[in-house]
Amino acid sequence: MKSSTFTFTDQDGIEIFVYKWEPDAESKAAVLFIHGVAEHAKRYTRVAEALCNEGYVCYAHDQRGHGRTAGDLTEATLKGNAGVLGLNGWRGVVNDVHELSEIIKKECSNLPLFLIGHSWGAFLAQDFIQEWGNEIKGCILSGTNGKVRYLVIKAGKLILKSEIKKLGPTTPSQKMYDMNFKSNNRDWKQEEGATGFEWLSRDKAEVQKYIDDPWCGFVSPATLWLEFVRGFDKIYNSENEQKIPKNLPIHFISGSLCAIGNKTKGVKAMINRLKKYGMKEITYKFYEDARHEIFNEINRKEVFEDVINWLDSHL
Repeated sequence: MKSSTFTFTDQDGIEIFVYKWEPDAESKAAVLFIHGVAEHAKRYTRVAEALCNEGYVCYAHDQRGHGRTAGDLTEATLKGNAGVLGLNGWRGVVNDVHELSEIIKKECSNLPLFLIGHSWGAFLAQDFIQEWGNEIKGCILSGTNGKVRYLVIKAGKLILKSEIKKLGPTTPSQKMYDMNFKSNNRDWKQEEGATGFEWLSRDKAEVQKYIDDPWCGFVSPATLWLEFVRGFDKIYNSENEQKIPKNLPIHFISGSLCAIGNKTKGVKAMINRLKKYGMKEITYKFYEDARHEIFNEINRKEVFEDVINWLDSHL
């Protein structure tokens, strides 16, 4: 496998940092990974290597306010840039995914392109396929949810706007962090030696890596969460969902205990909706007892093999 990095300047003037992993032999397809919130693209090196070994050239970018797009790994940079999405917020982040997909298509003009989004990245991917689903070969949504009540969204906006008024647009919000992260660990908070991040994986070493990484689990400003809620408004609008091409293959993967997908209940709700809309190829696999980060779970090799098999079957 060959690895390299590059940057591109997006339409809002923000420099986006990108990782690229290439097979040693000829590539048969391209894959674009979209990472989750409060993490970064380099964490996808292991799954990218597994895909490279099977002939897939892989890309992943550090999104706005994340990883090397946000800056170097200094305390000052972390506090100043972490989770700051910049101009156009959610829309700008989704547009960055599309801009990178255009770059990939130019670099790999003869190859089909697949999208794999995890967590926040899966929600961004859901927006992407509503707008540009006919430009890709297929999409895998990992650790997502598909059921958000309107009243929850409405109440969330009020709370977030109040927090932004109090703290400003870029100051980290511990209140929002506690509401959106700490609550995920309620099923595991009684575990011996609980760190607050057991919800991520059963693999304690992987959880510790996340804890030790300064660009993981950081406290974001309330504006990021407000943009997230605005994203929900868009992606769960039934008219927008029905813009997804009916023949686009979509595969859902999730741990059966994933807190983000409400232990698959939210995922099933979306699957059922898409089928009702006439989507022709909706498939899924739920991994028993696995938690949120299935690419970092104890059964990750099984997950990698399943992803490769799904991709191979759609070439």
